Amino acid sequence: MDLGLRGKTALITGGSKGIGLHTAIVLAQEGANVAIVARGEEALRAAAETIRKETGADALTVAADVTVTEDAERAVSETVKRFGRLDILVNNAGTSAAAPFESVDLNAWERDLDLKLFGAIRFSRAALPYLKENGGAIVNVTASAAKTPGESSLPTSVSRAAGMALTKAMSRDLAPYGIRVNTVGIGLIRSDQIEKMWKRTAPEQSWEQFSRDRRHAIPLGRIGETSEAARVIAFLASDAASYVTGTSVNIDGGKAAAL
Repeated sequence: MDLGLRGKTALITGGSKGIGLHTAIVLAQEGANVAIVARGEEALRAAAETIRKETGADALTVAADVTVTEDAERAVSETVKRFGRLDILVNNAGTSAAAPFESVDLNAWERDLDLKLFGAIRFSRAALPYLKENGGAIVNVTASAAKTPGESSLPTSVSRAAGMALTKAMSRDLAPYGIRVNTVGIGLIRSDQIEKMWKRTAPEQSWEQFSRDRRHAIPLGRIGETSEAARVIAFLASDAASYVTGTSVNIDGGKAAAL
């Protein structure tokens, strides 16, 4: 299937590793120009080299902090200056911060919301004038667990739930401009954090054994790969999803209790 991405430009926050990096690779393979944003310049250089080796395409790298409005505006400006347009924004930057309510102080709440919720708001606001030009797509990366948060899941479950509400509200406001806004609810996907958990809790197991451990309670029977998440994100950003907006797609192997 031709996703209709050739010649379009995508900006991905948190693009130096994990789901962000693999999303950039998939989009570049489909012919899109890609700009990746992260705080660390060394990690960005390594990511750009990986993208080049995997796709033959050069990626623009922008060292920026999603919690700084000026950085968001600069990242968008540099992307448009390099490629002449901006069609796709993937708000992927974020970390997992999960603890019991009583142990989370106000500073931790503010940091998490600033990174995950306001980071997406900053980049969406900066990108909006350019997305309006041709119609475009925004994909907010959230978490399927935010729909049915469990114990000791704060503040991340609240930040991610806010991201889902943001997605729905933005989709209504931006539809008249031809801009689609969707979110993906990430479950257990292989990442640095998951690999650390594997090595900490089950060092005697191979990755295959750990991935398929029944304790994860994943109906499909294994932890997902970053490339699997990236392909769904690329689809939602593409012309193949031209009539899809304001929705959430779980990428969690069926683990979430909610649709």
